[in-house]
Amino acid sequence: MRWIAPLLALLLALLLAGCTSIYADTAQTLKQAVLGSRPLQFTAAGVYRRPYFQMRVDRPGNSDLLILGHVEHGDELWYDGDNHLFELRHGLVVKTANLADNLDATRLAPDDPFRDGLQHLTGPVTVTRHVDLSPGYRYGVPLTVRLAPGGMATLDILGTAHRVRVIDAHVEAPSLHFAADNRYWIDPATGIVWKSRQTLPGGQTLTLTALRPYPGAKK
Repeated sequence: MRWIAPLLALLLALLLAGCTSIYADTAQTLKQAVLGSRPLQFTAAGVYRRPYFQMRVDRPGNSDLLILGHVEHGDELWYDGDNHLFELRHGLVVKTANLADNLDATRLAPDDPFRDGLQHLTGPVTVTRHVDLSPGYRYGVPLTVRLAPGGMATLDILGTAHRVRVIDAHVEAPSLHFAADNRYWIDPATGIVWKSRQTLPGGQTLTLTALRPYPGAKK
């Protein structure tokens, strides 16, 4: 199974370069070798049988398993084996590829808590981000984000209880007539985002659950 890691890195490079025909062939290989047969079984035994960092993504009408393919400058690139890519920064989705509506880039303000991890957030804060969206390429769209830490909660993931702090985020983009209430469940000590519900500016809502999180997320 050692060959899968470099193959996955190649796959991600091809995706970002737009080599879709080669990507399709490679994706089929990876779906069988890494993700196995469908439908996927989200069980502790299944997750720990695979030697990869894994995350579950739930979208309207669809659930899938994400495999961590690459980490660059702190950003994690997760791949689902069906031609979709999700780039995360401390749990925040900052880029997607091959969805119906894509987040092409996210630029965080210097004081955005997601730069260093939500575990450092001690009180409400309002920040402005700028995003690029496609199709209908829209560059530098401003988002106003109001983040507020809440209370503690217990989150059950694959039969294991995690004590987490709830962080709420209200996001608005007047130019897009867009507003959403997102939520993050974080480990207050490590900053690992065990779960999040994020509605992207294109309108798609993702629920991400860390099944086997990348330890580099700790900070």
